[in-house]
Amino acid sequence: MPDVAIAGFAHAPNVRETPGTTNGVEMLVPIFAEVFAQTGLSKQDIGFWCSGSSDYLAGRAFSFIAAVDAIGAFPPIHESHVEMDAAWALYEAWLKIRMGEVETALVYGFGKSSAGQLRRVLALQLDPYVVTPLWPDSISIAGIQARLGLDAGLWSEKDLAEVAARNRDLDAAELLDTPYVADPLRAHDIAPITDGAAVIILSTVERAKDMVEHPAVIAGIEHRVDSPVLGARDLTRSPSTEIAAKALDLDGVDLAELHAPFTHQEIILRTALGLKEGVNINPSGGALAANPMFSAGLARIGEAARRIHSGESRKAVAHATSGPALQQNLLAVLEAR
Repeated sequence: MPDVAIAGFAHAPNVRETPGTTNGVEMLVPIFAEVFAQTGLSKQDIGFWCSGSSDYLAGRAFSFIAAVDAIGAFPPIHESHVEMDAAWALYEAWLKIRMGEVETALVYGFGKSSAGQLRRVLALQLDPYVVTPLWPDSISIAGIQARLGLDAGLWSEKDLAEVAARNRDLDAAELLDTPYVADPLRAHDIAPITDGAAVIILSTVERAKDMVEHPAVIAGIEHRVDSPVLGARDLTRSPSTEIAAKALDLDGVDLAELHAPFTHQEIILRTALGLKEGVNINPSGGALAANPMFSAGLARIGEAARRIHSGESRKAVAHATSGPALQQNLLAVLEAR
């Protein structure tokens, strides 16, 4: 099976609110043009298209069909979609190339979080019988998770502030003087509501060498899922991340892009991955700097690939998450070859 590489990456401006529709077309058209300019490809060169988004977030059924307008009606395309972060769409596209069905694929994700009440929308991903009817919002669930770790002595509020300070280029001591949003979480502990989109072009390694000097080869990719029942798992750990990491070779990783929408979740992920001192963590700022729903995980893979393209990293691990309290987790190891 052919090895697969990331040849191009682009993302829309990450902003609090956009004036466009919820179908993402306004955000996608410019970044499609950007990534085609990077790689020298055109729409006709793409063998497979795969997207990640959510009808719940868009507020209408089959919203991803409207986003296909950004691709165009001609030539006919081979297209698919996942109802979650586009990092999982990348996994589907990776399989298409590995199986020899296509040589190139374009993966994109988009989300307009400002269109609704995000904290309530995310309650719809919980158990529909015994949890969603209580409407626990996403920040409150994360607050419970953070409190469990504090009470167990796994981290302190100072540790959380230091994570936020590094990702957002702020002063940790000043952050500790700010009020709580959902005890023990403060505003700096919580990813901002963000409208945004991201796109990645995948290809065989041989094809990628014609597009970029240092292709980011996907040396391994794994994803696992934990129980959706919050009371059935230890929320201070991420067993699914730990299991995925054991299936991959993380020796020599010098950079990690972690999809952690809350400060304490970065600590959980660093522990689950066993990252050593000296690993450059979230040089992009991660989800704490910008968290566009359904493309933030894909962007972590893209940001890691960008630094391999530039020669800043030789081996990186990228992480994406979906669901409450780090329920589902995907890891991709990228190498410069």
